[in-house]
Amino acid sequence: MSTPPPADRTEKERVSAFASLSRVMLVGFLRDKAALFFVLAMPLMFLLLFGVLFKSAGASHVKVAQVGQVQVLDSVQGDGRAELEKVLTITKVDDESAALQKVKKGELDGLIEQGPGGQVVLRFSAADQVKGGSVRAIIDSVVRQANQAASGREPAFTLVPSQVEDNSLKPIQYLTPGLLGWAIATGAVFGASFTLVNWRKKRVLRRLRLAPVSAGAVVGARVGVSVAVALAQTAIFLVVATMPFFGLKLTGDWWLIVPLVVCSTIAFMSIGLVTGAVAKTEEAANGINQIIVLPMSFLGGAFFPLDGAPDWLQTFSRFLPLRYLVTSAQSVLTRGGGLMDALPAMGGLLAFAAVMTAIAWRFFSWDDA
Repeated sequence: MSTPPPADRTEKERVSAFASLSRVMLVGFLRDKAALFFVLAMPLMFLLLFGVLFKSAGASHVKVAQVGQVQVLDSVQGDGRAELEKVLTITKVDDESAALQKVKKGELDGLIEQGPGGQVVLRFSAADQVKGGSVRAIIDSVVRQANQAASGREPAFTLVPSQVEDNSLKPIQYLTPGLLGWAIATGAVFGASFTLVNWRKKRVLRRLRLAPVSAGAVVGARVGVSVAVALAQTAIFLVVATMPFFGLKLTGDWWLIVPLVVCSTIAFMSIGLVTGAVAKTEEAANGINQIIVLPMSFLGGAFFPLDGAPDWLQTFSRFLPLRYLVTSAQSVLTRGGGLMDALPAMGGLLAFAAVMTAIAWRFFSWDDA
């Protein structure tokens, strides 16, 4: 039997080392019940919880109190009244001051009464800008329709309002990308940092350094396992969310979520490499990771949109990698986005990963000594 050339033998050893390391890391992950819970089970529990809670959420519906007779409201009858009641619940009251207190407390969204000279007086709280805007828009529409009816002439222009999304879209369309982003960030950050700290503490890194295994094989194995876990998370989320009970509707280029997940996993892993390089124990790594991941999840739009946030907060969130994953995932999964919506985010995530990896390399050590 002929002996393989040295170059071929070296290449086979590298491939074998990479495969062995990947298998060890994956088996270790699957045997770690706590890791399985926090990386796979807990994010899925959040998806199920929020999906059930918001399953019946629909168009904005506001509640107002009517004091006395208000002609523009009282004149709406028949089919027009039925349509109005789909978006507006009107409760007639006599005590104006008590109704105003309810508006201030948020129990009612507005108070309407007849003013002098045909005025319609609407009072609402600015505490909830969404509800305030909704009640103003609804009452303004009723007043305009009443004016058109009183003039006896056909209006020159007709407003045909519609939302940009399909009317059948459900809140799961917006919950899935955010919670998926949070799950991927949590798994990648914690997985990379805990592996680094644990292997350094048990002197596995020292043995790997002395063994005929390149640093590239170690890093590549860790990246491969993390990407595989993230893609598994993505598959589970999409399967559950697209079930008829939740009704997630995927757009045509939804497959772009795969390269997005790969790039974002590498970016979040780079954060874990930094925390793993700095922390000396698993407890310290856990604390640092929590300080990073939880605020990033809230400020990155994983749990709720930032449209109403202050400008300075929105500017700050643009420096967070999770925001780019969430917004791009929303675009390609549910809003009809394409390659040009995902490509800039992928480039930014990889650039972020390069910077953070360079920082991690600066603080990296093979052992605790």
